[in-house]
Amino acid sequence: MPELSRFYGIIIRMFPEPSERHNTPHFHAYYGENAAVFSISPVGLIIGFLPMRQQRLVEAWAELHQEELLADWQLLEAGRKPSPITPLQ
Repeated sequence: MPELSRFYGIIIRMFPEPSERHNTPHFHAYYGENAAVFSISPVGLIIGFLPMRQQRLVEAWAELHQEELLADWQLLEAGRKPSPITPLQ
């Protein structure tokens, strides 16, 4: 699963599933043993759990990089490698 960004102990990843089409563009966020899936537009938690502070950081980062996330989603859907995205600083 390609890693797009890493900040404050949070890892952001996105991956394609060639055998099936996803309906909602999304990304995965990992923090320790916690994992969650977030929609890109609008940014929101779909499933999973992150501690509230980390969830807010992920949501803020995703809002700032929404266009880049959508572009990476399109690259993956086309079978291409996504581009890294600047971490939250």
